[in-house]
Amino acid sequence: MTEHRYSETERAAVYRAIYERRDMRHFLPDPIASDVLRRLLEAAHHAPSVGFMQPWRFIRITSNALRGQIHALVEQERVRTAKALHEREDEFMKLKVEGILDCAVVLVAALSDRREKAVFGRRTMPDMDLASLACAIQNIWLAARAEGLGMGWVSLFEPEELKRLLAMPEGSQPAAILCLGHVERFYEKPMLEQEQWAERMPLDDLLFEDRWNSRADPV
Repeated sequence: MTEHRYSETERAAVYRAIYERRDMRHFLPDPIASDVLRRLLEAAHHAPSVGFMQPWRFIRITSNALRGQIHALVEQERVRTAKALHEREDEFMKLKVEGILDCAVVLVAALSDRREKAVFGRRTMPDMDLASLACAIQNIWLAARAEGLGMGWVSLFEPEELKRLLAMPEGSQPAAILCLGHVERFYEKPMLEQEQWAERMPLDDLLFEDRWNSRADPV
């Protein structure tokens, strides 16, 4: 059945955004037009979610002073992470892991408070709200690539410190710092692969059939 299928050109555009999207760390200072930013946030707002719950909140950081404080939190965690890597500490410290001070827009993606009202899936798997937020973030990421903008997902921070800095209520939780902006170019490969830090695992190594660790026939 192909009656609901997009045209070949439309399909190619969707897959292009998926395969050419990058976790960007290098940005140009040019501002993002307000209508474009609105489209990106609308894309997040229309993300799929479990039971139609929308646990996500986005905090746009407009204060340069606050941006600097967030950067300082990330830098603290970067040093802690480097030390935890032991023999790869020096190698890690050479990586650029965020673009908070350089990008046009900083967003903090967070889980809202009072999420216990959403029951679908959360009775046995409370992390389903985080899965829904991840869907919203991925929508922004793909829409940004289609708009020719880069996005970086920063996860190096102490959640309770960031929560206090942003005066977030009890029960809420910051999940990601998102850097959005224009870029000179998109990396040819994911940056960590380009810097020979890691490689993507082969798809066939991640596919099982019927039981855990039961290798599936190639799809």
